[in-house]
Amino acid sequence: MPPVDSTIERLRDLPRSELAEEIETLVLEKFKIVLLMDESEDLPLDVSYFDLGLTSLRLTEIRQSLEQLLDLSINVNVLFNEPTIAHLVDHLTQAIQES
Repeated sequence: MPPVDSTIERLRDLPRSELAEEIETLVLEKFKIVLLMDESEDLPLDVSYFDLGLTSLRLTEIRQSLEQLLDLSINVNVLFNEPTIAHLVDHLTQAIQES
């Protein structure tokens, strides 16, 4: 895995649409690992994490992993107020563009 610095620098240089795609790929990868899903399985972007079977503890693990990878702080409210992958991807895309 490349160092965090190079990952975040590469992401910051991308246009928004490509950035959103990259973030979505990273987020889906993290969720699939925690949910014990195969890479080829579809994970709906607009379904609540909790309806997918995710617990608060697992969600915290994902949050911490994404914070490290993206060198960002992710507010817990973002995860619980609109708990979908699509919302998280939008939030992270905007946060990276503003950083």
